Amino acid sequence: MQDTILRPDEVAHYQRNGYVIPSFCLPAAMVAKLQSTLQELIDANPGVRPEKLVSAHIEGKNDDGVVGKRDFLELAMYPPLVDMVSQVIGNDVALWGCQVFCKPPEEGYETPWHQDGQYWPIRPLATCTAWVALEPSLVSNGCLRVIAGSHTNKILHPHLHEDRAELVLNQAVNEDCFNPDDAVDLELQPGQMSLHDVYMIHGAKANTSTIRRTGVAIRYMPTTSHFDRELHPAKGTSGLNLNFATRPLWLLKGRDVCGLNDFQIGHRTDSRS
Repeated sequence: MQDTILRPDEVAHYQRNGYVIPSFCLPAAMVAKLQSTLQELIDANPGVRPEKLVSAHIEGKNDDGVVGKRDFLELAMYPPLVDMVSQVIGNDVALWGCQVFCKPPEEGYETPWHQDGQYWPIRPLATCTAWVALEPSLVSNGCLRVIAGSHTNKILHPHLHEDRAELVLNQAVNEDCFNPDDAVDLELQPGQMSLHDVYMIHGAKANTSTIRRTGVAIRYMPTTSHFDRELHPAKGTSGLNLNFATRPLWLLKGRDVCGLNDFQIGHRTDSRS
């Protein structure tokens, strides 16, 4: 598989704006299989809101309280995805997270404006998220929205705690830091995806439509950064059940440049490392 899937203008768009919708799409058969696995995932987790299916790529019950499915790990390891990510964060790539955001029709939770770096124990902060649509993600059903260029200065803005039950996350960036009127809606069809930077301000409206909206957010970091298991940036107030102490990491490409990342913790005997 070639490692230059993103066109030069797509790479430039990502660097300039903090996000890009690649021209590359997943094969239809792969999407169909993942859609079937999605329903299995939801059925296996009746006590978890479908917007909060953390570590969905870890087969069986994980330490974040979710029964995951290996098909999502296979998606995260899919060479074209890894190659695209390496074009924007470098050739030393680790997988550290995968969450399914499934917003049910009419009552899908809102995702408030936030920056991913507010939540993650990575220093220095650096992550590219591949947000892969498994179902239509449209303005009408609460697609991902971004503030283009908000990543440029690598500033982590103040976040305020919001104590509303109908939110995917409970920390929201102070709106004095940006203009919501500048939001760009990232509409995607199944198999399409967006890539976005860890400092990008983004969110999604509630799904009040009759159409379910599902995406898989896959988290990759350059190994020049350290996944520090002793850090808990959100201090348990994220609105998600997160256990970074035993979160498994996978080295997908290159080497561990910083030399501090542990690729043994959290792995099961049936998991590929």
